[in-house]
Amino acid sequence: MRLPFIFIIVLFFLAVLVDCYLWYAITRYTSRRNRKKWRIADIAIMAIGYILLIAVASIPVRDEGSDILPCIWLLYSFLSLYIPRFVIAICIILGAIFKSLFGTHRREFRTDDSREKNAGIGVGIFLGCVTFVVLWWGVFTTRRNIEVNTVNISSERVPAAFNGYKIVQFSDLHVGTWGTDTTFISEMVTRINNLNPDIIVFTGDIVNRRTDELKPFLNVLTRLHAKNGVYSVLGNHDYGDYIDWKDEASHKANNELLANWEKQMGWKLLNNDFVILRKGDDEIVLIGVENWGEPPFPEYGSLTDAYAPSGKSGYNLKDSRYKILLTHNPEHWTREVKEISNIDLSLSGHTHAMQMMLRVGNWKWSPSVFKYSKWGGLYSEVNKEGYPMNIYVNIGSGEVGMPSRLLAAYPEITEIILHHK
Repeated sequence: MRLPFIFIIVLFFLAVLVDCYLWYAITRYTSRRNRKKWRIADIAIMAIGYILLIAVASIPVRDEGSDILPCIWLLYSFLSLYIPRFVIAICIILGAIFKSLFGTHRREFRTDDSREKNAGIGVGIFLGCVTFVVLWWGVFTTRRNIEVNTVNISSERVPAAFNGYKIVQFSDLHVGTWGTDTTFISEMVTRINNLNPDIIVFTGDIVNRRTDELKPFLNVLTRLHAKNGVYSVLGNHDYGDYIDWKDEASHKANNELLANWEKQMGWKLLNNDFVILRKGDDEIVLIGVENWGEPPFPEYGSLTDAYAPSGKSGYNLKDSRYKILLTHNPEHWTREVKEISNIDLSLSGHTHAMQMMLRVGNWKWSPSVFKYSKWGGLYSEVNKEGYPMNIYVNIGSGEVGMPSRLLAAYPEITEIILHHK
C-alpha cells in the first residue's frame, strides 16, 4: 500500500496552486530581459518537485517487505522545495495587498523592459532561502545535537533513602530512520551512561514499523548500564500496526521478537506490570503500561492491570507508596491517570514536539500545542483528592515522518533527580 491517495492529491494541488501564482508573479514583477532566466529556474524547480512527488506516490509504504526510508527522504526533499516556494508566494501576496492599501494610487506607465514593484519579492526570496536552510540544518545538525535536561522533583512522599535518586529517561528512538548507521545511537548511549544513573527508563517507540529495524543497534543499546537496571515500555510504533502483514502469525512473530530482543539487551519490558525498587528499608514503585492510545492509536495499556486494583494484594493506585509510571502517550495521564490514581510522577514521550520547537529563555512553543495539552517538559497538577501529580514529557531523540528536527527541538535525554522533602 502506498501513501494515502488523498494526501498525494492535496500535495499536488497545493503545489500547482503555488506554481501558478509564482509564474504569474514572474510575468508581472520581472522585466522582460530578466523574465526568461527566472522562468528557466522556476521550470527546473517545478520539474524536480514533480519528479520527487511522483516517486513518493509510487513507493509502497505499508507492504510487509517495503522500506519506508526512500519515501521519507523523497517526500522531505519535495517539501524542502515547496515550503520555501509557499513562503515566497505568501510574501508576494502580502506585498501586493500592502501596496494596494498604502501605496500611491498613481497610474503606472510601463515599457517592455519595466516591471511593477512589489516589496514582498525581496522579503519572500530571503525568507524562502532561510526556510530552505532551516529545513536542511535540521537534517544535518539539529537532529544530531543531543540535549540533556535536568529536572528536580521534590516530595515528602519520596522515601529518605531515595533522596538524590537519579532517573535517566530517553524516548522515541525510531532507530529505523537511521538505517544501519549506529553513530548517533552510540553517542546517545555514551551520554546516558556518563550521567551515572540509578535507573534508566525508555518510554516507547524504539522502531518505526517493524522489529528488524532494531538489529543493527542491538550491540550498541546493550551497552546501557544503570545501578538498578534499564526498564522500558512499548509505544504505538512498536506493535507493527503500520504494516499490512501477510497473516497474523507474522505480525505476532514481529512483536514477540521485539520483546525477546529487549530482554537480550538487558532491558526489563514492563507490559502492564510493575516492580519494586528498594534501598535499605525504603521502596518506590515503578509501573509500566503498554501503549495507551487515543484514536486512531490502538489501546493496549491497562493501568489497573499494571498495578493491582484497590483491595488486592496490598497494592493499589491510591496507596501511600511513591509511584512512578512509564506511559508512552501523555494523553493517558490527562484522560485517566489523574482520575483514578495518585501516581506521583509519570514519564511519557510520543509527541516529539512534532520535531519543531521555538524557544526563547524559558518560553517554548511547538505545533504540538494544537493536539496535546502536555507535549514537552514538566507539568504539575493536583488531582481531585488534593494529591500533587507530575508528568514529564520527553520530546524524544529520533524522527519519524520527516528525517529532521527543526529549530530548538533537539534530541532529548532527561536527568530526573528525586528529593526527599
